[in-house]
Amino acid sequence: MDGKGGFVNSLVGVVNNGRPFNNAFWDGQKMVYGQGGDGYHTFSADTDVVGHEMTHGVVEHSANLVYVGQSGAINEAVADYFGNAIDLEANGVSMDDPDAALLGEDLCTAMAPRECALRDLDDGATTQDDFVGVTLRGDNGGVHLNSTIFSGALWDIRQNLGADLADRIVYRALTAYMTPLDGFTDGRAAVTAAARELGATKAQMAVVEDAFTEHGIIDGWEKGLGIDADTLIPDVNITGTGVGAGKGWYAVSRSGADGSEPYSVWAGRTDGKGAPQLVSGNTGNYAVYADTDGTTVAWAEYGPQSIAIKVRPLAGGLERTVGASGTALTSPAVDGDHVVYSLIDPYTGGEHVASIDLRSGSTGFVDNADHALSTALPSVRNGKIAYARMWPERDGYRLGAEVFDTATGTKTLLPGDPAETMGVGQTAVTDDGVLWLRDVDIQDGGKASLERVNTDGSNPVTVLPEAGEGSLYGYSLTASDDAVTVVSMPPATSWSNATFPKLFQVAPDGKGGPKRVSCGRGDQIFPAADTGKRVLWLDGTTGATHLVTRARPAGTC
Repeated sequence: MDGKGGFVNSLVGVVNNGRPFNNAFWDGQKMVYGQGGDGYHTFSADTDVVGHEMTHGVVEHSANLVYVGQSGAINEAVADYFGNAIDLEANGVSMDDPDAALLGEDLCTAMAPRECALRDLDDGATTQDDFVGVTLRGDNGGVHLNSTIFSGALWDIRQNLGADLADRIVYRALTAYMTPLDGFTDGRAAVTAAARELGATKAQMAVVEDAFTEHGIIDGWEKGLGIDADTLIPDVNITGTGVGAGKGWYAVSRSGADGSEPYSVWAGRTDGKGAPQLVSGNTGNYAVYADTDGTTVAWAEYGPQSIAIKVRPLAGGLERTVGASGTALTSPAVDGDHVVYSLIDPYTGGEHVASIDLRSGSTGFVDNADHALSTALPSVRNGKIAYARMWPERDGYRLGAEVFDTATGTKTLLPGDPAETMGVGQTAVTDDGVLWLRDVDIQDGGKASLERVNTDGSNPVTVLPEAGEGSLYGYSLTASDDAVTVVSMPPATSWSNATFPKLFQVAPDGKGGPKRVSCGRGDQIFPAADTGKRVLWLDGTTGATHLVTRARPAGTC
């Protein structure tokens, strides 16, 4: 694997807490094969799977392709290519065999090879039709989902040039020309350079070039994915933590090339002018859930024993620890003198909304007095804290949205029959009042209405209905005084562009209905409203996780 003749260790027959483990992987030191079960043999039983995992070790000790996005998909593609090549050579199978391009086709105890196969290198996948634009939250940015686009081109080369020359070309490309962060077009350039070095004729070079072109791997192919947003920070490579914005500034966490580096918080201007600046200290802890009101940045910093709530002025100055917790917390939000966040209750598993007064340093819970079972999804503006609330009554649980006035200590339960409410989504406080998502009909596949009301509970308006024209699969929201942006995420059983979260924007009064924020076909998650109609979000259209923005919605896509 490393060119030094060392030993290769394999751990075979691994189970998952006593149950079948239908998987295999290279962990950087050894190969691990699941015991199998539920219709599968042990995963060491198919030669192409073994060849695949061994090739991952070779990749690590040569090009070391980063296991994220397009470079990770090439990593998987090369492992699939050599895994299948090894399988055919070892078992005397011809490239003309109808199952030659199948990976893992012999793992099943009953299913036919084509039903059983994990992947098919002859599936004809192209960048135009099949590239899945997922962020780091899924499949490390699509390393398996998109691998057959590249491996399909490599397999076409093997079919048309013959095994010996093709294998030498791909191996030379891997060990001499590919680099850790190569994308698909870089990978194409590496393979063609290797073919040229190895003396491929003009006709053979045309075979190589045509293979990549037929799979859509050409210069500028990403432009065909519908990219219509401006990138503020490329490759932030984070998952599970979002973006904050306000008054022309943003705050976001950022990691390294493979997403394993401890997260740090960065801030910059939402119009893209100037360079982003590091806000959090380099402590080795994970700085997450960053938010800003355009004056102050707040975030949670996960250390080895506790979690700190920290703030720092955008204009410069020292960071301060203003709160701490021994249990998990999420989603700090800052406005003026107040920071709010959700704290996980270790005893019930519910959440409770806590607030910090940055002037006095006092910390408290908004739900201490009424013993709510759970409060969550807080937002804050001008001393008003909105949140979702769940509480028990004799005949069952109740759900609603509530506002706490920090100046008077009063609480206002917002309109909407708590007995009928089946779900409450993210809240947002603006100059127009409070907005939140409300789900009444749990049989509608996850759709939710968008509600708005004054902070005193008066003048309730349904901005978007739960059903019918203009309804969305409301998952989360963010709002400025001029526009509300809703994350719509249809129910899904697989990773696909059609079911990834998409952003829709609507006026606070609902007039004109919702419009697509971006026509990008990939993942659109963790939006943050700035001023006006500008929205920032994490976008996965190209298989990376970029921080992007648009100043106004794209409209109809």
